[in-house]
Amino acid sequence: MKIFEWSGTRSQLLSLLWVFLTVNYIFCDVFSLHLGKYLDALLSGAVGGMNITEEFLLAFAIVLQIPMIMIVLSSVLTFRLSKYCNIVAGIITTSIQTYTVTMGGTLHYMFFSFFEICTGLLIIYLAVTWQQKSAA
Repeated sequence: MKIFEWSGTRSQLLSLLWVFLTVNYIFCDVFSLHLGKYLDALLSGAVGGMNITEEFLLAFAIVLQIPMIMIVLSSVLTFRLSKYCNIVAGIITTSIQTYTVTMGGTLHYMFFSFFEICTGLLIIYLAVTWQQKSAA
């Protein structure tokens, strides 16, 4: 029995999954700002024992740029490059998210993380199993 049906290409599906993943990252962070203790910690410049410096924010921006750039790259790269970029980007983002979950978090953080990790694993699976169509 078929549960899902996708009429687009694998590259379009991967791009859509990167959009879904990026939106989840953003909303999780926005929700966190609604908790007073996290907002106070952010304003103080130290969150979870980490000092929020320009260098920290740059590193965070680089990590968050990965799923955002994959939205575009999944659709425009050649098959081979797209396949391997999706695998590598999926491994990086899913590994980071999995690691952060081990540090604990709020209920909403764990909820979003579940979907982020599952989406990352799906991206990796779809990229690994992606086969180039042979020319007819």
